Amino acid sequence: MPCKILKKDVQDIIASNIVQQTWFWAKIKDRQGFSPIAFEYQATDDLFFPASFGGKNIQDDILVLIRYINDTHCFAYVPYGPEGEPDFENQGVFLEELSEVLREYLPPNCILIRYDLPWENQWANEEDFFNDQGDWIGPPSFKSQEFRVNFNTHNWNLMKSPSDNLPSNTIFLDLEQSKESLLQKMKPKTRYNIRLSEKKGVRVKSYGMEKLDEWYKLYRETAFRNNFILHSKENFRTFLEKQQNDREDVDIRLLMADYEGEYLAAMFLTLSNKRGTYLYGASSGSKRNLMATYAVQWEGIRLAHRAGCEEYDMFGAAPNSNPGHPLFGLYRFKRGFGGDLYHRMGCWDYPLDKEQYMAFRAQEVKNQGYHIN
Repeated sequence: MPCKILKKDVQDIIASNIVQQTWFWAKIKDRQGFSPIAFEYQATDDLFFPASFGGKNIQDDILVLIRYINDTHCFAYVPYGPEGEPDFENQGVFLEELSEVLREYLPPNCILIRYDLPWENQWANEEDFFNDQGDWIGPPSFKSQEFRVNFNTHNWNLMKSPSDNLPSNTIFLDLEQSKESLLQKMKPKTRYNIRLSEKKGVRVKSYGMEKLDEWYKLYRETAFRNNFILHSKENFRTFLEKQQNDREDVDIRLLMADYEGEYLAAMFLTLSNKRGTYLYGASSGSKRNLMATYAVQWEGIRLAHRAGCEEYDMFGAAPNSNPGHPLFGLYRFKRGFGGDLYHRMGCWDYPLDKEQYMAFRAQEVKNQGYHIN
């Protein structure tokens, strides 16, 4: 079950639905202190599918981000990658093979590879992990997850990360239908709020760098109100500045909803290959009765639909309808648009230096803040 990789220019990464696996994302993260590296991997199909005979090759690209944690050690982070998803019996086998060939291309002081897996959670379709109300209760303990994922591996080296970096639970909308059908599949209250915002005169437009300050005011207010991690203004400036380049594999829009000149809601929308993603959102505590958050979200969905996207990623929600979850409000809002819950595998680590990794992991657990998951 061989796996081979070839290093390539980051700008030559093939188009992907996953914005975090694009040339655009590599440039963003390079400005934020990561060092991006791109690879093309080739694997025989038996590495993905246990019933195969290894007669065919599977080929894809993968973006890896190198980040130093101190003066002497770094780690490799794979955001929402690899994209290609093996059968669950072979997921650990594939990650082990990929990790061992990647090892040779990483800095010698790299202590781990962290995969933020976009694959559907292995326990998301098993009846034992749903409650009587039909809500998914989440995967089993880390030990149980690691036992299954490492089954049939040689090194038994994959470990569930202490927390997930990117959202592991999201809601996808199917955009391969008419806008009328999309509206019909929404909850009645969501549909009503969209129409109410339009009737009341809320306007949504697409902007660039000229509205960065207005965006950030809304974003700061939202972060403090909901106790989210606050990113710097420079983080968002980087997103908008990157659009000045001629060649882009991702289109990014800053959508802002206003009422009589007062900005009430906004979002960053990315259009990557066949997927639209609601990447960041913000709203004012003022005039909430005008339902501007619904207006801006509906405009994002319509833009993605017009761009030919096949799906729309709401990017982050509670895993179920438990009102005690810190993301329940987002869950209720996003579910109203009629999409389907999707549970990802989340972050998995492949330690390259076990001693340094365990020290890093202990420090990470100690300093663990609030993560969207």
